[in-house]
Amino acid sequence: MIKVIPADQRHSQDFGWLKTNWLFSFDSYYDPDNLNFGTLRVFNDDVVAPGGGFPTHAHAEMEIVTIVLSGALTHTDSMGNKAAIRAGDVQRMTAGTGVRHSEFNFADEPVHLYQIWILPGQRGLTPSYAQRTMQVSDYKNRLWAVASNDKSLANTVLLNTDATIYMSDFDAGHIHEFKNDPRRRLFLYVTSGDLDVNGISLHTSDQARLENEEKIKITAPTNSRFIVVEVP
Repeated sequence: MIKVIPADQRHSQDFGWLKTNWLFSFDSYYDPDNLNFGTLRVFNDDVVAPGGGFPTHAHAEMEIVTIVLSGALTHTDSMGNKAAIRAGDVQRMTAGTGVRHSEFNFADEPVHLYQIWILPGQRGLTPSYAQRTMQVSDYKNRLWAVASNDKSLANTVLLNTDATIYMSDFDAGHIHEFKNDPRRRLFLYVTSGDLDVNGISLHTSDQARLENEEKIKITAPTNSRFIVVEVP
């Protein structure tokens, strides 16, 4: 089963300093039929204006992944970390028993980022932080795991939950086929371009939620970038 949610059905908010699309219930947006997809709890598509940012706030019992698509965001947290998250960077923060952090755009250009929350594999974890830089060549014409609980994967941010996040950059005409464990859910979000997923057309900012699908065929009619989150 594949459920498609077109871009214009996302919940959008414009706060001036932040333009965001909440793909699941978040903050003031509540839809009892759109709380999560398996253990995937939040997927926010954010653009933070220069000088804008998220003031210090608390999190607990969540795996939080930030992927910056363009620009740079400065992260500061109660664990003592202070780092710039730039285009191509993937950051994971295990909130665990509790952490406080802030994220600001101190540059002169907007920051485009995805923030993804996944329920943890176990509660009570010690808060921790990890960050890696990915190259577009890493995920050219393939699914490349940028964050996962699979310790055997190279150059991947380690997650403390049963999930894998893939990024892809397909040239026009590229076709990728693979077998999926039908017990695993796949969440796909198109960053740019167009895709055909098992015969279903997707366009920029569309999302597809796949369940009980064993054979997956992804075709790119145009140059396309997208992200896939695999969860139980």
